[in-house]
Amino acid sequence: MKAMILAAGLGTRLRPLTDHLPKPLLPLEERPLIEHTLLLLRKFGITEVVINLHYQGDKIMRALGDGSRWGMKLRYSEEPDILGTGGGIKKAERILCDGPFLVINSDILVEINLDQIIEFHHRNQAAATMVVREDPDVDRWGAVGVDSHHRIRQLLGKPDWTGDKLSKKMFTGIHVMDPRVLNYVPDSGFFTIIDAYVEMLRKGERLFGRTHAGYWIDIGTPERYRQAEEDLKRRRAAGAFLKEG
Repeated sequence: MKAMILAAGLGTRLRPLTDHLPKPLLPLEERPLIEHTLLLLRKFGITEVVINLHYQGDKIMRALGDGSRWGMKLRYSEEPDILGTGGGIKKAERILCDGPFLVINSDILVEINLDQIIEFHHRNQAAATMVVREDPDVDRWGAVGVDSHHRIRQLLGKPDWTGDKLSKKMFTGIHVMDPRVLNYVPDSGFFTIIDAYVEMLRKGERLFGRTHAGYWIDIGTPERYRQAEEDLKRRRAAGAFLKEG
């Protein structure tokens, strides 16, 4: 399986830390944040990765190179105009279109077994599987409505749903999708993957939510960046964080 790391964001909420450094290169335990993601992918045998770039993308390319130092093959999809989560994946379609692929945000730190996520995706014959989690502020983040069979029925309150009460979950920024998802994304311009997913729900496509109960943090603010640094040191010391293969 191939993967895509979404790394084109501006990192505005992390300023001034990102004034001269793109968010994926912020250091965590003396290695860039995005390297932790690469090592997670490699641990589960995912070695072909495409990374989309916009803000200070040249620095990311110089820092990571072709991936050979990790035994990986890295390719880059440059976006002169930022394309959003859907548009960015669509632009890399020719690289990813030969089978299901994994997409992960570049600004998270997570302990997760990707083999289990991929197996869940295949077992449910899903068009897309979103990794979700419990969160007390789920409505602030944007709720994913999941039924008792793990089937996603609503995203951000759309489309209308008249069935049984849904469980509200938060999207972690990790998902597995079949190439047909990109049939719902325009060929050019800014577009979010959530809009594609909503249209898929309207058409009766099979979208599933796999709940993740382990460690996860979104590194979107200076406060959460400092928290991630503390968490990583503490969990490494306790032997709790997934060992890197």
